[in-house]
Amino acid sequence: MGITSIADELLRRADRVSGAVTEAFFEPVIRLGVTGLARSGKTVFITSLVANLMERGRMGGLVAVREGRVDAAFLQPQPDHTVARFEYEDHIAALTGASPTWPDSTRTVSELRLSMRVRSSGLLAGVKGPRTIHLDIVDYPGEWLLDLALLDKSYETWSEETLSRIQKRPEASEFIDLARAEDSGAKLDEPRAKYLSDAFTRYLKAAQEKGWSDCTPGRFLLPGDLAGAPVLTFAPLPPNVEASRGSLWRAMERRFKAYQSEVVKPFFRDHFARIDRQVVLVDVLGALQRGPESLVDMQDTLADILSAYRPGKSAFLTRLLGSQRVEKILFAATKADHLHHTQHPQLTALIEALVRQASERARFAGAETSAMSIAALRTTTELTREHAGSNLHMVRGTLLETGKQAAFHPGDLPENPASLLASGATWDEDRFQAMSFAPAPLTLRPGDGPPHIRLDRAAQFLIGDRL
Repeated sequence: MGITSIADELLRRADRVSGAVTEAFFEPVIRLGVTGLARSGKTVFITSLVANLMERGRMGGLVAVREGRVDAAFLQPQPDHTVARFEYEDHIAALTGASPTWPDSTRTVSELRLSMRVRSSGLLAGVKGPRTIHLDIVDYPGEWLLDLALLDKSYETWSEETLSRIQKRPEASEFIDLARAEDSGAKLDEPRAKYLSDAFTRYLKAAQEKGWSDCTPGRFLLPGDLAGAPVLTFAPLPPNVEASRGSLWRAMERRFKAYQSEVVKPFFRDHFARIDRQVVLVDVLGALQRGPESLVDMQDTLADILSAYRPGKSAFLTRLLGSQRVEKILFAATKADHLHHTQHPQLTALIEALVRQASERARFAGAETSAMSIAALRTTTELTREHAGSNLHMVRGTLLETGKQAAFHPGDLPENPASLLASGATWDEDRFQAMSFAPAPLTLRPGDGPPHIRLDRAAQFLIGDRL
């Protein structure tokens, strides 16, 4: 390790020690990571959470609010000057305007600090005055989180696993044909390498559009300032361990290693490793509509996500030393407002089944996990109509594509989610149909944040013990 690297590491450790001491003795800081797979609603979740913590009329499920101990909540400048600020004001304006629209999705890491002035409970209530607790919300793309699973893999292993997993997917047929026909032992030809990586990127984009969850490397989908860089010019190829140093195979191998060291590890070090509470948002209804293979793929992806965490409680000493661990992880099935409330228990049971194996590993390591169904912003109303001699539970909202009001019954979720996840499970394509709703115009009373479903209970699990 060079002198500069040693100095940088010492400075990072000093910053962590200083921050830990400040947090322990003066103003506690909760670092909440928010991520999820594509179209899971990360931006809406953060926007609605912040709005409802500042205007707390709908947050009775958060104990400190119910007990009247939160005196104020306000936004402050974030402590990290090198990370983009989460554009809260723009997003809340989009959701609450006269013609509300969904805000743009997450494209990079962003952060927001919400500070709350909270009075103590119990015997300390009459002795100690209000204290300030900072909630630092870190928003980052789920695609980047999935990359953490690449850290312990060789290029050969990653290639074998990827090619095996995607070989039967129609979206991958073009790339699979190219990869199998390629002479990876031939001398590196840059235009050919770019052609292969472009073909693999086209597959990833098509797979994400189709709803597959395992779309890595994530920077191929969200390259940012790395667009066109050699570190993104690689693709999985059939194993060729006899390839020479100057071959296409070895070049791909070097670039995969560079992606691990220059892209994934800095993200882990600078952002992910500092998080102590985490929510993972999941569009279960979208996967359910796409069929059993999509659900199983989502289950495997969620297991990979949890394997990237270092779950377990953080003692004060280990916090000072910089070995912070994720203490609580919430898996939240979003868009619960697309179902009548009588179906919410089944949706919750399904997300619990999807993450059961992964959650058991986290609990074994000392982390507390939970799963629930939520809607960060409620876009529908409920109604019941008589149909064929029985009551049909429906939801009504404004369709995103047409702008017209519609009421529909998406289908009944099974009482036993294992029937959907069992090996060889099949069901009719029309068994469940999800709809895309536009945000509804809002008229908010003073003191009320945007309407939601169980956002207050999610907040209680994630941060309630620290308030």
